[in-house]
Amino acid sequence: MTTTSSAPGGTLTLAGDLTLSRMGYGAMQLAGPGVMGPPKDRSEAIAVLREAVASGVTHIDTSDAYGPFHTNEVIREALRPYPDGLHLVTKVGAVRGDDGAWLPADSPADLRDQVHANLKRLGLDVLDVVNLRNMQDETSSVAERIGTLADLRAEGLIRHLGVSTVSRAQLDEAREIAPIVCVQNLYNLANRQDDELIDSCAAEGIAYVPYFPLGGFSPLQAAELSAVAGRLGASEQQVALAWLLQRSPNVLVIPGTSSRAHLRANLAAARLELPAEALAELDRIAG
Repeated sequence: MTTTSSAPGGTLTLAGDLTLSRMGYGAMQLAGPGVMGPPKDRSEAIAVLREAVASGVTHIDTSDAYGPFHTNEVIREALRPYPDGLHLVTKVGAVRGDDGAWLPADSPADLRDQVHANLKRLGLDVLDVVNLRNMQDETSSVAERIGTLADLRAEGLIRHLGVSTVSRAQLDEAREIAPIVCVQNLYNLANRQDDELIDSCAAEGIAYVPYFPLGGFSPLQAAELSAVAGRLGASEQQVALAWLLQRSPNVLVIPGTSSRAHLRANLAAARLELPAEALAELDRIAG
């Protein structure tokens, strides 16, 4: 695992064919309300994707469950033929109910169907990275599910594997079956239960991709973050993202938006250097 500074937030190389900008883009917000249905403004969604790539983002996180299907279709329309160096990271293991609920779909047949659906809608012959979204509890075995994805990797349909919403034990179990390049879990200033996992992943050359950078803050924690942001002349979102990028060199962030103005604000967070006193104050937010 090596890092460089040629893209927003720098880059992280996880394999010879996999170098990702540390500031990525999460495509979930391109779908309609509740991550269901088509974009509210399709032309703006396309413009956001194109501007992200033009700004040096090489890591786009997506899933065929977003929309469902609509987000991947917009990505294909906006970016295909895909530029060299752009990597699409997708997820399998869940589908959407008619009411928008996230439903487990992780049998071998389900996972195969979802991989083929992502390939079809994105217009690809092989997926760069596929994350297994763990919809079971943290004590469940991931062996059969990772085994299915490892088989698809051996068939040439997937280059690299990752895991999402997993414990340390589940990550270890997955690594016994196939190489794992990334972990995608809930983590932010106020939710730091994965501190040890981030550090161990860094030592093992595994990327850590936190989601919900502002999720789960108490009113007091939110007020403390706002105070720091105000002194730095930045937004709370920018400070939260900058803190994640400075937390460890193996952290990749994937903030999402359907607005070019918001995209630019997120990208600016990659240039925000938090001084030592701000970092110390932010570190106290988790209690």
